[in-house]
Amino acid sequence: MSDKTQMLKGILDGCILSIMSKNEVYGYELSEKLKNSGFFEISEGSIYPLLSRMQKEGFIEGTFKDSPDGPKRKYYHVTEKGLQTLESFKKSWNELQTNVNNILTKGGD
Repeated sequence: MSDKTQMLKGILDGCILSIMSKNEVYGYELSEKLKNSGFFEISEGSIYPLLSRMQKEGFIEGTFKDSPDGPKRKYYHVTEKGLQTLESFKKSWNELQTNVNNILTKGGD
């Protein structure tokens, strides 16, 4: 597993919650949004286990809706618990990003 993949494991939930905080999405659509944002190494097949886990944890909910292109799709949206988790993630991410950038640019001085 690459270094980038290891780092992504810790931030993907926050990215997914952020996408869903704007609009509900179905699995394939979420996968495409992630790829369009530069996350090319996230396969569609790895999205569904993440969605299932996040739903079990109460961060998101899924609802089947009619699709104009065929069978019903399961659309996911963020819950109140998910929004709270997203806010916590944003705070942690901003602190971590600042700290890492300080070390990378100033060598820890």
